[in-house]
Amino acid sequence: MRYRNVRVKFSMLLTIMLASCTVAQVSNLESLKDEDVTLHLSNYVSDDEPGIQYIVVDKNATVFSRTSGLANVEKHEPLNAGQTMAAFSMTKTLTAIAILQLVEAKKVRLDDRAASYVEHPYSPAITIRQLLNHTSGIPNPIPLKWVHLVKEHSNFDEKGARQAVLQHHDEVEFMPGEEYQYNNIGYWLLGAVIEHASGMAYADYMEHRIFRPLKLTPDEIGFRIINESNHAKGYLKTWSFMGVFGRFFVDSDVIGKDESGWTHIENVYLNGPSFGGAIGTARAFSVILQDLLSEDSKLLTSRTKRQLYQQQQLNSGKEITMTLGWHIGTLEGVTYYYKEGGGAGFHSEMRIYPSSGYGSVVMANRTSFNSGNALDELDIYFVRP
Repeated sequence: MRYRNVRVKFSMLLTIMLASCTVAQVSNLESLKDEDVTLHLSNYVSDDEPGIQYIVVDKNATVFSRTSGLANVEKHEPLNAGQTMAAFSMTKTLTAIAILQLVEAKKVRLDDRAASYVEHPYSPAITIRQLLNHTSGIPNPIPLKWVHLVKEHSNFDEKGARQAVLQHHDEVEFMPGEEYQYNNIGYWLLGAVIEHASGMAYADYMEHRIFRPLKLTPDEIGFRIINESNHAKGYLKTWSFMGVFGRFFVDSDVIGKDESGWTHIENVYLNGPSFGGAIGTARAFSVILQDLLSEDSKLLTSRTKRQLYQQQQLNSGKEITMTLGWHIGTLEGVTYYYKEGGGAGFHSEMRIYPSSGYGSVVMANRTSFNSGNALDELDIYFVRP
């Protein structure tokens, strides 16, 4: 009996030792991965130039988060994780989520004609679905001048600005559903659809139906710069193609002064918030991704989440690399859904990898940042099968 007790105790001790070794090995592997990702991040930003926020999450927690570079080049102020940046077209996926919420509430149907909700000069056959998946045929002029300075916002007339664009670009480029062509005007119209169907201003709807349920505050994400001291300055590399020639395509009052080889872009709001007006932190956008990864989403039912990821087709039945709000990509065989955003002084991208259970966001306060290459190199450490 005594021998048996010794044997049992030895077995228990061996189990504990093996478990401790396994935990240590996992911890070491995680540490090495963090070191590799941090090293890769250093390839994209140095301590004396505009910075980046990068975050990876699963449905329960933040897996990795780093912030590097400067929020203010002139004052050499480091960027931190709580500082906001302009997200530009990443907003489109948020707009798509809002539309799908209204579909759930039976206030909108995907195959309703858009003209039932908002006046426009294009084909009356254009549907809500076609606006979402960029197959409407609406023209897509370069929207560089569709912005206004923050100080002008109190007197800004969004509806008037939208009508002016619609009148100037009033002819479709192809019949609805016949082709895929990325489009900003279509998502501007979707903002008006949200307002008509909900009875709320677009920004108010987003705050009450998307941000608040996730406990995100206006300091973290919204459509206004709440605190300029907590908003990173946007930059354009002075001696670059865009730095030299881009200024000919934007209003001169948007271009600020040179700061050590980086031209500051003044804070602006997009004339159409629903196609690119969100302002937030990488962490705030990651909270939205976490909700979409969760089995118990506060934003969408399981059925509607499946719709959000459903690959879309043309009238011919040909599939396009687009869902109802996401573009579709693959990274070493792993399918992901993404939305990139870039504009005056900022560039960003968010991705969600449903099969791997991860989401990632990168935001940079410089126009020239290559978000796609960065996420390809950084995300692989987390999503590799």
